[in-house]
Order: sequence, then C-alpha cells, then structure tokens
Amino acid sequence: MHFWHAAHFAEWGRTPLMERSLEWYRSILPSARSRAREQGYQGARWPKMTAPDGGDSPSSIGPLIVWQQPHPIVMAELCYRARPAAATLDRYRDVVMESAAFLASFAHLDGARGVYHLGPPLIPVQEYHPPRETWDPTFELEYWFDALDIAQRWRRRLRLAAEPAWEDVRRRLAPLPVAEGVYLAHANCPQTFTERNRDHPSMLGALGWLPGNRVDRATMRRTLDKVFADWRWPDAWGWDFGMVAMTAASLGDPERAVDALLMDTPKNTWRANGHNWQRAGLPAYLPGNGALLLAAAHMARLGAFSKTQGARREGLPSGSIY
Repeated sequence: MHFWHAAHFAEWGRTPLMERSLEWYRSILPSARSRAREQGYQGARWPKMTAPDGGDSPSSIGPLIVWQQPHPIVMAELCYRARPAAATLDRYRDVVMESAAFLASFAHLDGARGVYHLGPPLIPVQEYHPPRETWDPTFELEYWFDALDIAQRWRRRLRLAAEPAWEDVRRRLAPLPVAEGVYLAHANCPQTFTERNRDHPSMLGALGWLPGNRVDRATMRRTLDKVFADWRWPDAWGWDFGMVAMTAASLGDPERAVDALLMDTPKNTWRANGHNWQRAGLPAYLPGNGALLLAAAHMARLGAFSKTQGARREGLPSGSIY
C-alpha cells in the first residue's frame, strides 16, 4: 500500500516527504534479497504486510501478493523526475536494480508459446481470486512491463548496458487478457468479470495509474463502461475511486472521472476531518486520501477539471502519474 500512501507527495511537489519512507527499502534490502533467494528468485522480493525489519507478517494472503514489487522502481523514478541528478541515481540504484532482477526472474517462460507468464501461484490486486487458479493478471502484467522499462532507463543513465534478460521478459510478456471485448482481472477469469465484480476493479489500473503502453483504448473504454455498470461498489475500497478516475481521465472522459470521485457509496465516504471512512472498525483509510490526491493531480495535468462541463469524450492526451 506504500504507493497509495506516499506517491502523491511527488505529484504535488513534495518529493522529499515521499523519500522519507522510500529510504526504508534500502534499509531492508538484505532481508528482501534473502526472501528472493529462499524462494528461488533473483534480486529482492519486497513484503506486502511487514514488520519494520522487512519480515513478512503472518498472513495467508500477503506473501502471495506481487503487485507491490514494482513500487520502489516507480517511486525512485518519481524522485529522479523531481531531481534528475547523479546523486538520485546513486541513492536508489541498488533498490531499482534488485527490484528489476526479481521481476524478471519471477516471470516464467512458456516455451511452446514463447511468452512469459506471471503465476500461478499469485494473488492479484483483486484478492478475491484463488492463487493456484490465477495467472497473468492484467494490472500486474502492465506494471511489470513498465517497471522493467524504467529499470533499463536507469541502466542507460548509469552508463550501463541494457540487461538482456530483463528486455527479453519485457518484450515477451503475455498479452493482457481479454474476453467478450473487455479486460479481465487475470487470464483464468470467467469470461466476464460479473461473477467476481467485487474488491478492486484492478484491470482499470493498467491505464491512468500506469501509462498503458500495451493497452487498447477501445477495449479499456468498454471495460470502464462495464465496471461502472456492474461493479459491486459497496465492496470496493477507498483507493479504487481515485484509480477509476485516472482511467476515465486518460480515456478522455473527464465527466466520468469526476463521477468516480463523487460516487455515493459507503467506501467513498469522507468525514469532516478529511478521513476516508470504510467501516466501523476502519474509520481512517489513508490509501483513499492518497488516491484522491493522485487523481486530482492526474486530472489537472490532463485538463480534466476545466473540461468537465460539456467536454468532448475524446481527444484528451493519455498518460499516467509518471
């Protein structure tokens, strides 16, 4: 969840506040390397739920979640964007390189098809899917692609040759899974996601949150339509509404982006003190605050706020927070 807690600082010109927590990755790098080696991977595998020393907290879900693995690469890139200097490269070099090494080694090659797959087992962003029956989740595939591309960019900045293994994985990652004209949560999903339309609508995160380099805009637009029509919003989480808004804005639909931010549903409840209320036992959900700030920055960059009234639904430039 670190991305939602801290990435917004960089978007609002307060990158040093993000770096205060980003430093933690350097401090637990030995633990993350050890975890990767124990599991047969290269590089560093970061925990999902953790103690301060980087150990995995007891959970039947956390150790199988992988969508946090690219976070340090992307957040280091946000630091470099704010301060493009050799000192930034030196500070986060090991974190970026070790993260990328894990991403590449986690993907496994299907020799018959010539493509790399993610999982099984894994638990995707939408945690509702059983790990042994889940592979090639849409969001994670796109995040892997982008993070490996950023890591190669860092190698060039460091005057290093591109890493061939990383590039091979990036170029031959499995395609984003599609059925009935929409993106699925993962490749082994039911043909439509109406049977599991709860928790995070993570397939939307491949565009908006991410640049969407492999995303077909027409397919994503149909996916956005289907999510708006069929998703069980009371079962969503506070950061989902900001994520959906970023997708809509990147598709040139500023009105729907604002609709996502203002959706009248329990998990999108905001108290007078600014807290994003989720339920009685979770009255303050900071990822929701972070997602709202990220979405506002993203929409402002694309001109979505100024075009909300009577806006054309096509033609806004696409992009992501980085």
